[in-house]
Amino acid sequence: MRDDHRPWYREPWVWFVAGLPVVAVAASFAALGFAIATDDGVVAEDYYKQGLAVNQVLRRDARARELHLVATARFSGERVEVVLPGAEARFPQLRLRLIHPTRSGLDQTVVLTPSGPAYAGRLASLGGPRLIVLEDSGATWRLTATWNGRDPQSRLEPGG
Repeated sequence: MRDDHRPWYREPWVWFVAGLPVVAVAASFAALGFAIATDDGVVAEDYYKQGLAVNQVLRRDARARELHLVATARFSGERVEVVLPGAEARFPQLRLRLIHPTRSGLDQTVVLTPSGPAYAGRLASLGGPRLIVLEDSGATWRLTATWNGRDPQSRLEPGG
């Protein structure tokens, strides 16, 4: 009489059944590591305060309308130039914010100083669309626009 019984560790179904949970646990740790490494930063930590500040932002748009402000932003490599008609000597400097739609870590703020008939500044390389916000140094008014990241210029308007 022959003994056809093999030891348990030589049975393929044992390894298959035991391997499934091991693979699931390993995949869970890999997913956790990926989630931690690629935090998207979409939700602002101070979202409640930002919600309360909406009325102040609307007042800044209204102030820009009262001043009849419109601007054109021109992008050329690492240089940005903003033409604000009638305001050449009115503001000592302006602040231009280029806001990424989903990743706050890619936002940029550029201080613009008068340069001839416009305001100019330098920015880091940009990739993709941005919300553009132009404001004075006291943040009393603002102009906005959506820029696709490819056009050489964009028009900024109050509440645009």
